[in-house]
Amino acid sequence: MGPFNGLEHIVRENEPLAPYTWLRLGGPAQYFAEPTSVEELAELVRRCAENDLVVRVLGGGSNLLIREGGVNGLVVYLSAPDFSQISIEGNQVAAGAGAKLGHVISTAVREGLAGLEPLAGIPGTVGGVLLSNVDTNGSNLGQWTTKVTMMTRSAEIVDQQDEQLRFSYRKSSLDELVILAADFTLEAGDAASLTKRMQKFWIVKQASQPPANENPACIFKDVGGISAASLIEQAGFKGAAVRNASVSERYGCFVIANPGSTSDDVIELIDTLRKGVEDQLSVELETQIQIW
Repeated sequence: MGPFNGLEHIVRENEPLAPYTWLRLGGPAQYFAEPTSVEELAELVRRCAENDLVVRVLGGGSNLLIREGGVNGLVVYLSAPDFSQISIEGNQVAAGAGAKLGHVISTAVREGLAGLEPLAGIPGTVGGVLLSNVDTNGSNLGQWTTKVTMMTRSAEIVDQQDEQLRFSYRKSSLDELVILAADFTLEAGDAASLTKRMQKFWIVKQASQPPANENPACIFKDVGGISAASLIEQAGFKGAAVRNASVSERYGCFVIANPGSTSDDVIELIDTLRKGVEDQLSVELETQIQIW
């Protein structure tokens, strides 16, 4: 397998990536790896450095569009248990980057730890949500984060703590190659009350977005406190379509990949919306979705 001789048990060639994303679109990865340990991940990173291959990390796929031509280099998927552990000590929650955010929230709530419940209903893994610092209900994951462990492009393990960490709206300072794990310092609370609060946020979040079986993706960030959905509607583009990709009639900031859609349809629709909103309202929309 060329650069990955001896690692065939964790590396596959020409792996279709569409099934790993909410949009269910796009081509394959040249190489796709599911390491089972940090040591295996480090070896993959070293091999890529030696062979001048780009490394990308795949999270929950809710915020990702794969181009039709696929992705060169290596795509790493941290699905193994070693990358998904969740533990609690006192008021601190430690979670692997591959852990589902929903599992981290429910674990914290069950143990009577408050702070993360407003994020209930956000899809994705800890690593992906931290990297983009998704914001909802006036809360974000970064504000509770006290330590992040990462792997550099030279396969070294580094920690960033407290004042080294910087988070803002939909942005973070986490610029190393791979997020491995994070610690969150939370507040004591009543488990029963927190459970009800978490469930309320989850219900509201689910009602604010299309179901996953519609193959949706939230495309744009809000602008200056104004929702991207309202800007798209004001500009007259709610329900707009490019071939088989369309703006949701009910949820204006979501694009739906209808049957027969391609990544090219979605990319063209994104460009149409950005240009239309800028022409009509003199506001520049910034994408939050990643395009590989």
